[in-house]
Amino acid sequence: MKEQTIGNFDAVCEVLDNYNKDATKLIPILQDIQDQYGYLPEDIMTFVSTALGISSSTVYGVATFFTHFTLAPKGKHIIKVCDGTACHVRKSGVIIETLEKELGLSKDKVTTDDMLFTLETVACLGACGLAPVLVIDEKVHGAMTPESTIALLNSIKEAEKNEQN
Repeated sequence: MKEQTIGNFDAVCEVLDNYNKDATKLIPILQDIQDQYGYLPEDIMTFVSTALGISSSTVYGVATFFTHFTLAPKGKHIIKVCDGTACHVRKSGVIIETLEKELGLSKDKVTTDDMLFTLETVACLGACGLAPVLVIDEKVHGAMTPESTIALLNSIKEAEKNEQN
């Protein structure tokens, strides 16, 4: 993700030009914009609707229909915890509670203030044999316990500190 200022629409104009401002290409346009900004800012979606000559409710409807899109900035590290049947039975709820407590998050607040972590609960990660399972930055971690979850968080935080020094 490139650093962008929301007030600068140059990157958006470039994406729109790449698709010849074709409204039938709305999904790939939004995907490319999200790749640029890390999420879909409201002012950008309004700009896109105007540039494509479609209603802002159409753009918003597409952006909220597909779970791939996000309307809020996400943290550097995305934590996805499976709460599907196998994981739920094996106490993924405790893993979610542990992460929320350790990171100061809740169901309403999913990203840490320092923008380091975003916590997402997903219906299935397709790794039922590893339940309970979580994925951090596309790396699968299975048979998680509250203790192993805290240890994993601490290792990421330590790596971040070392990266800053």
